[in-house]
Amino acid sequence: MNNWELTVGLEVHIQLSTKTKMFCECISKYGEEPNSLTCPICLAMPGSLPMINREAIDMAIKLSHALNFEINNKTSFSRKNYYYPDLPKGYQITQFNDPICKNGVLEIEHNNKKYKIGITRAHLEEDSGKLIHHSDNSSFVDLNRAGSPLIEIVSEPELHSSEHAKLYLEKLKQIIKYINISDCDMEKGNLRVDINVSVKKEDDSELGTRREVKNLNSFKSVQRAIEYEYKKQIELIESGHKIEQSTLTWDEKNNITKITRKKEDAHDYRYFPEPDLPHLYISDKEINNIGKNLPELPDAKFDRFLSSYGLKEQDLRKIISNLELANYFESLVELTNLPQQTSNWLLGEILAYINKKNISINDLPIDKKRISELIILFNNAKITNVNAKKIFAIMLSDNRLPNQIMNEEKMMLIKDDNFLKDIINDVFKNNENEFNRLKNGEMKLVGFFMGEVMKKAKGKADPQSVQKIINEYITDKK
Repeated sequence: MNNWELTVGLEVHIQLSTKTKMFCECISKYGEEPNSLTCPICLAMPGSLPMINREAIDMAIKLSHALNFEINNKTSFSRKNYYYPDLPKGYQITQFNDPICKNGVLEIEHNNKKYKIGITRAHLEEDSGKLIHHSDNSSFVDLNRAGSPLIEIVSEPELHSSEHAKLYLEKLKQIIKYINISDCDMEKGNLRVDINVSVKKEDDSELGTRREVKNLNSFKSVQRAIEYEYKKQIELIESGHKIEQSTLTWDEKNNITKITRKKEDAHDYRYFPEPDLPHLYISDKEINNIGKNLPELPDAKFDRFLSSYGLKEQDLRKIISNLELANYFESLVELTNLPQQTSNWLLGEILAYINKKNISINDLPIDKKRISELIILFNNAKITNVNAKKIFAIMLSDNRLPNQIMNEEKMMLIKDDNFLKDIINDVFKNNENEFNRLKNGEMKLVGFFMGEVMKKAKGKADPQSVQKIINEYITDKK
């Protein structure tokens, strides 16, 4: 397999967060009563005429600026003809000849090396409906999604590993959420991925024949499907078979791909210009105005946070990975003026809690003022790490201020040497064997005794004072 090169191209379908559908005024919303969000246009009733959603156009222009696309001032729509029960018209309105975005680029980083991945185009189109299959061999169709606005982002075949494909998708999703054009919720089908995979010998100049795997709904599935196809195509070629251009589906249960149909090209869809929609002209002024109002993008935020707060790059990447998390961090630092401590708490206790509860950072049941006071209290060495975490846990269901909890629950830090010496002596007496080993040079047991002392002191002992007394005690007893 070392002599074979993998090549991957990605087609990413993003459902835009517009109020209405792409070519009609029906509400675009997930989870409503089946077939309740429809009208003559999205049901393809005779005589109904589409109209272009201006909000979707503006979102596409936003994406163009974020991914360094060339923006097509004069864009048009086409009909892509195919039959499927969830496609009422018998064709899909999409963009073929004149996509709104072309020649973009997205940069990823892997092992401290940067890679620029070209993006051929991004075009607007409408979504199909949804088929619901039942075990009695019957199917139902829900057309609520039919006509919802999509933007399809097509990469160049410039990815050569499943890891790079995952990094590309993560970065793309991050940028899309930053510019607020989609929530990219894969469970709702708001981000769907098709992969084109081919293999060739490393010294071959031409790419191998591609096979396309459709509708992958998680980045893990994307990686697994790429790795499976890489091995499968090499196996087929080395056993004397020829790779045929095919469309496949991913069997999540068995971790294999299955062929659904053979060769399929653009001409099979009989594209032709949409006669009911004129060419759309977008002025440079409109394009520039949207560009001026573009929010701060992830790379720019990373650079600014790095220079302003001096955090570890690894921590910083976690913080900016989610826009809500990044905004929360910045507003919390304004209250604490302690970037590193704030980062530690955010990526530690706070993130652990919201991940466990599967909630947004904005739904944390402790307001920022109280969180900031807890961070400052800990930073000022008023409480130990153990008791800081206990106070955090109490605050999740208690409206008291952290200082109030500390005093009322008697959690304040104790630095009284006589108090600490009494506890340490008790711990040594109760663990005589371990103490003798410690005296004989087994210094790793210092950690054991530190833990025992902290337990006995109920998390109130100052760790530095404890360690100092233990070290003095060892020296005296030697």
